[in-house]
Amino acid sequence: MSPKAKDPVICFGQQPCGFLPRRFLWAKIQTARRIQQEIGGRIVFFFHDSDHDPRETQTMLQETDSGNEQRINFRFANKVQKKYSPLYAKRIAPDWTQNTLRQLPKFMSRETVEVFSAIETDNVADYCLEAYRKLGLLDGIAVVRSSDPELRKTACEVEDFYVDTHYEGETVRARWDPEKGLRLHSGGSAFIDLPARDWGKHQISPSRDTRLPWMQSIVCCTHYIAGEGELKYLKMDTTPEIKFIQRDAIENASAAYLP
Repeated sequence: MSPKAKDPVICFGQQPCGFLPRRFLWAKIQTARRIQQEIGGRIVFFFHDSDHDPRETQTMLQETDSGNEQRINFRFANKVQKKYSPLYAKRIAPDWTQNTLRQLPKFMSRETVEVFSAIETDNVADYCLEAYRKLGLLDGIAVVRSSDPELRKTACEVEDFYVDTHYEGETVRARWDPEKGLRLHSGGSAFIDLPARDWGKHQISPSRDTRLPWMQSIVCCTHYIAGEGELKYLKMDTTPEIKFIQRDAIENASAAYLP
């Protein structure tokens, strides 16, 4: 996937962030398109669907008539999935789609509701990505998924990482501890220690602190569009070849983007 040295690769990264993307993701996309118009090259969306935090997919909507806000999130197939499974392995509860479709007309146009009525998947990350595509947000943008086992095999080694493994019949994202092995964080200082088992590079995804060099070893970008939160923790000195650009400012950044 390495581009020619002369060709800019403009990248932005984000977890699935709602079935309607949050406005900060739209701002990243618009910033990337603006930079592309200025310098050329191609745009890559690093879709970090290996994250497991269910709060990432909350969607904050506003009723068109009253202006009242409401948060809607997926309902997951079971508690183990909700708490421990990576987003690409979280399944949507069977009745969630139809129940949610009945609510959407009070928040958006009929045309936008029809976008969601055409999505046919029971997987959280796939649902979000398909919605973003059907809304036209990713036209001309390449998508790299952190869950792709073939891409994981090509990534660099990192010291701090998670391993996708199994627990109570589900795929879960366990933190690797060199002293204690695979562990699931169950809240506060409590952990569930998993039995020793074999695992391979195709099961590894990075932690927050190692995500940048891991991603860069796959994407080989020249420019990275960073959000306000990212700029506070990204260790930019680990990838001096990247030019970091703060995403364009946008109001109500955490609210859902509506076309």
